[in-house]
Amino acid sequence: MHLPLLTSSANRLVISVIFFLAFTPPAVLAQARQSAQAPQPIEATMRNMVSAILANSLADFVSPGDEAFQAGMTKEMLSSINQSLASRLKQGYTTTFLTTLHQQGFDVYVWKVVFKDGNDDVLIFMALKDQKVGGFWLR
Repeated sequence: MHLPLLTSSANRLVISVIFFLAFTPPAVLAQARQSAQAPQPIEATMRNMVSAILANSLADFVSPGDEAFQAGMTKEMLSSINQSLASRLKQGYTTTFLTTLHQQGFDVYVWKVVFKDGNDDVLIFMALKDQKVGGFWLR
């Protein structure tokens, strides 16, 4: 008996992947997706910076930053972020680590922020070099 689908290595690979996905319990796949986490000190830094936004504390917000980050952030900039997010943060939110990017000499950590108010989510991008924050963006 000749099975034409199995003659090509590409077809065998596709069929193998289909069988793997079909017979792998969903819980195993979900666990694999959720296993990625930012290192604990990085996660703590992000959480502290979000808390500083909520408290509108410039000193706390810039404390983990490098010299350029500390010099570039102003009270007015932080107040603007606070005004746009504080009420939503107070209602509650969850963060989910998504990935790490390597860009221009920095390790950029990315989280998804889901607010309990049900409105638009936000992404946090936190760039680190030599264990110092060089950038923190909310999109």
